[in-house]
Amino acid sequence: MKCEPTSLPWRAGDRLRAGFTLAEALAALAFMALVIPVAVQGLRIANLAGQVADRKAVAARIADALLNELVVTHQWQRATSGTVQQDAHEYRWQFRSESWSKDALKLLSLQVAYAVQGQDYTVRLSTLVDPSQL
Repeated sequence: MKCEPTSLPWRAGDRLRAGFTLAEALAALAFMALVIPVAVQGLRIANLAGQVADRKAVAARIADALLNELVVTHQWQRATSGTVQQDAHEYRWQFRSESWSKDALKLLSLQVAYAVQGQDYTVRLSTLVDPSQL
């Protein structure tokens, strides 16, 4: 019976090529130093866009409900502004009534303002009303 020597997983000459060089490690760190801030900024912008879209939808629902209520209850002649609390967020609304240039109609506009991460955004809804029909 003949025994053959088992081979080692690496040879002595391969051991020098098994790791990364200092230049490769520094290049990888420099690349990560550039990529990570860009990725974090992208996540921040995506978060802001999501919050703005969510609150804009809520503001549009609030504006629709308030404008419908003002028209149906005929309070549009004296309502001016107010505040609505919804899901721990504050929505400020302002109502404006002006004459329509083409007919004897009134243009009713309701603007809802809300803040997201320190910036103000607005949603505006408008409708026409015939004062003689009320």
